[in-house]
Amino acid sequence: MAVQPNSAFSWTKSSYSGGNGACVEIAAPAVTAIAVRDSKVPDGERLTFGNSSWSSFVADVAAGTFDLS
Repeated sequence: MAVQPNSAFSWTKSSYSGGNGACVEIAAPAVTAIAVRDSKVPDGERLTFGNSSWSSFVADVAAGTFDLS
């Protein structure tokens, strides 16, 4: 399978992101996958997750599972 460049995807970042550029962006390069990248390095490496893994991660974030306080 050919690897598509990051510029081939439609990237989105949260409206809660600050203006300092320290954000992550997500894209859905396939129906079954989510890609994540560092907004400061748009042509850098990306992480790709299956939909079920991504959904579990987002649910855990919303539930406070990863809160440090």
